[in-house]
Amino acid sequence: MKHLAMAALLLNFGVAAIYAQPGSVDMTVSGTGANSAVQITPGSPASEYNLTGEGTLGPFTFRVVNSSAAAPDFPSTCTGLTKIHFAAVAGAGVLRSWDGSLLTVNLTGGGDCIDFAANQALCIRIFQITGGTGRFKNATGALTLTMTVVPLLTDDSINHNPVFFSVTGDVKGTASKVSIGLGLSNGPL
Repeated sequence: MKHLAMAALLLNFGVAAIYAQPGSVDMTVSGTGANSAVQITPGSPASEYNLTGEGTLGPFTFRVVNSSAAAPDFPSTCTGLTKIHFAAVAGAGVLRSWDGSLLTVNLTGGGDCIDFAANQALCIRIFQITGGTGRFKNATGALTLTMTVVPLLTDDSINHNPVFFSVTGDVKGTASKVSIGLGLSNGPL
């Protein structure tokens, strides 16, 4: 009888944990960024970000590859004599969860507001969730990665172009159809 009660309890928890309701995603990230050898859009520079963090989806790593426009644009969100903006035009990312599940995302917008006086950039990447594996198999939603990027190393050219960066920031958005499973310490989504 004791085993039947335990089995019923576990089954009840398992069914309740299959899919969480749509919820907010709020996570912090840190890591590095660098120029990428991946060429997404011919003639456009590409970047890679290797990040780790923790938040509503638990501990994770997040790798993003994207390309930026070849020429600057001038949005009202990035103005000033020492600032220049490049739109993010193509890219994707993979978030690897603590349990090995992968959440895949495609870039839908964003850009880099480079502030030469402050020697840093505010970089925003907007993603559409495209699914994944494991507990993210049927996931949908949208995420925004907001990063402060600071150059650490420059190349040997005359212009000393930055090639390696420190990154801090956050990931916010919404996610639906995420299987939370058992053991997620930060609550359901």
